[in-house]
Amino acid sequence: MFRSFNLDKTYQYLIILLAFLLPLTVFGANLIIVIIVTLWSISGDYKSKFNEICKNKLLLASILFFSLHVVGLIWTENLSWGFHIIHKMWYFLLLFPILFNLMKKENIKYYISAFLVAISLTELLSYLVWLEVINPFKNATVANPTPFMDHISYNPILAFSSYLVLHQVFFNKKLKKIELFAYSFFAISMSFNMFITGGRAGQVMFFAMLAILIFQYFYAQKIKAIVVILIVTGGIFTTAYEFSPLFQSRMDSIENNINNYATNKGTPVGLRIAFTINSWGVIMKNPIIGVGTGDFQAEYKKINLINTPQLPATDNPHNMYILILMQLGVVGLISFLSIFYYQIKLSFLSKDKFIRDLGITLPLLFLLIMWSDSYLLGHYTSLMYIFFSSFLYKDFEKS
Repeated sequence: MFRSFNLDKTYQYLIILLAFLLPLTVFGANLIIVIIVTLWSISGDYKSKFNEICKNKLLLASILFFSLHVVGLIWTENLSWGFHIIHKMWYFLLLFPILFNLMKKENIKYYISAFLVAISLTELLSYLVWLEVINPFKNATVANPTPFMDHISYNPILAFSSYLVLHQVFFNKKLKKIELFAYSFFAISMSFNMFITGGRAGQVMFFAMLAILIFQYFYAQKIKAIVVILIVTGGIFTTAYEFSPLFQSRMDSIENNINNYATNKGTPVGLRIAFTINSWGVIMKNPIIGVGTGDFQAEYKKINLINTPQLPATDNPHNMYILILMQLGVVGLISFLSIFYYQIKLSFLSKDKFIRDLGITLPLLFLLIMWSDSYLLGHYTSLMYIFFSSFLYKDFEKS
């Protein structure tokens, strides 16, 4: 029945559509995901699918990480919140292996192109709002023009997209002049857009992305790479600081909040520091297996009342590592980090420079920004991470 309408081709169209909808709409992306998962689940050939999943250590690490969340329900008291967390993590159990099974090497260019077209659309609308050509809509304001998602998610996705474009500019020698011009213009426009929006973690990710890209370009000349990194990132930072009032105020607030933490605990930076200090007290009492998948909220509330009763409690410490340590202890953290270990390890096996470079860059960037928020719990960033991981670490020759 399925072959009568060419199921394989249907999968590919759905995946390309998912790539396009990924940065634009939660509902649209989730609808496509449900269709893909449903078709895959009823299409048979389960032995072949199971064997492919079991042969990949990255997929096994991902499934194990999810499974630890399920096991963590055993010693949790708040089962409803535990199931809420599990619901947020289900991409690691189902979507990642399913997309991994379906991805085709010859279609990678279409997946990435569809994603970048969507980014160009949201970037265009961001500029139109910022220039007050159109009225702000959804999440956008003139001061912070990020229409389809908040700046916390938008800037990291924009930084990652910038890498995709800049890698083509610097490494793809087959680009025609018009293509090189288009990619270069796109890269410049994304860089400027990065500093008219307020996502500080994404801006940090942007500078880290540039450093990685420059290092990859001057890989054989490491001293030169370091010098160029310092000049380029320093120059961009200084320019952005001088010409973007939003960026300048956000950077100044970080310095002020850290230097005056005792009197600035209620600021975004101050709260993050307080979340970490308070959570660490709970982690030290439950270092091996944590407090359970659903008990972060309750345990944090207790420690917050003792240490910082003047501050609000939270259900998210805005630090992925602290969240996992508190919920699942060192066991959970090791399982979590093993995912990134296998990503980097598998990247070095690729003979394709773009796939190898991107495969190394993706985990490094997420390892960095997860110090400031739980980016693998949010829809947009976690879906982007899973989507790109599903083809970057697949050995197509053996598939």
